[in-house]
Amino acid sequence: MNTVKLKTSLGDIVVELDRGRAPITVDNFLAYVSEGFFDSTVFHRVIPDFMIQGGGLTADMAQKNTRAPVKNEASNGLKNKRGTIAMARTDKFDSATAQFFINLKDNDFLNYQGPSNPGYAVFGKVTEGMEVVDAIAAVDTTSKGYHDDVPVDPVVIESVSLIGEEGA
Repeated sequence: MNTVKLKTSLGDIVVELDRGRAPITVDNFLAYVSEGFFDSTVFHRVIPDFMIQGGGLTADMAQKNTRAPVKNEASNGLKNKRGTIAMARTDKFDSATAQFFINLKDNDFLNYQGPSNPGYAVFGKVTEGMEVVDAIAAVDTTSKGYHDDVPVDPVVIESVSLIGEEGA
């Protein structure tokens, strides 16, 4: 397993990535990690009792340029359970780029249910720092521009680093 640490303005979150079940998604995520893409981005969408989303916008709500979207691996058998990390996407099935979310509860409706309901690809789980995830979920939110559920005080992802690798 590959393990990454998200250093946030509210504390650290350690996530174990499941390359065996989501190889395309994990490789994509690690490519963004290695280039420092997530550094100084924010959790820009926080919905208590649902999820926290980040990985694509700066504190001033500017969207960062990403690489091409990746194949949706939501049919990999991993479920959107509390503490799992999954790829955010648009209404288009294979549209995930860099944005991700961490589930605050079991969100079964986000799971793969067939071609007509393709779901959201889970690619890992939080192994340390769920109290930080819950603290992020508890911040006050507002609307900024056309974005809703934005933390009033930015929750910054200061850095994301690889701290453990398969075979290491």
